[in-house]
Amino acid sequence: MIPTRTPAASAPPLHPGDALLLVDVQNDFLPGGALGVADGDEIIAPLNRLLADFSRRELPVFATRDWHPRNHCSFRPQGGPWPPHCIAGTPGAQFPAALALPAGTHVISKATHPGADAYSGFEGTDLLQQLRAAGCTRVYIGGLATDYCVRATTLDALAAGLDAIVLEDAVRAVNLQPEDGARALEEMSTRGARILATPQALA
Repeated sequence: MIPTRTPAASAPPLHPGDALLLVDVQNDFLPGGALGVADGDEIIAPLNRLLADFSRRELPVFATRDWHPRNHCSFRPQGGPWPPHCIAGTPGAQFPAALALPAGTHVISKATHPGADAYSGFEGTDLLQQLRAAGCTRVYIGGLATDYCVRATTLDALAAGLDAIVLEDAVRAVNLQPEDGARALEEMSTRGARILATPQALA
């Protein structure tokens, strides 16, 4: 049984130094995709509200994406755990049309080499360097999936000394085991992330 978390208070108001970090919001991870997450499409509306607010305030937006070669090590034909997904340049690897990414979004491609996987958006990329160059000290994180890439990205953000806020209504879990998503949120909270719904984040 996963312990009940104490509800977090609202975050301090958005200010310079904040960034919105979207994790792998790609067609193949939405329902009907090659590795679709149940109800994954439900995160788009809250993310769009955040995107509009960050854009209005001229705060930076970063979006990670799996950008795999066709023979990627995570794919079952190569002995990995997952069906082929998010192959670079294919429609499944694209961001969904309904996601209102602003002009100037920093796109971070990960897991681009056949022999190396990367759940975290920081692994094998220059995401941290880009965040630091933009003066970012706090990241608001949403995307897919809670128990894999969102978890790994959040934990790496914390390890890098960034404040991290995970947007509970803007993430969904794979849940290979029924409580994997809840366990991931609990772990991220225990490690120092704040878990908020988008109305709290924008309060």
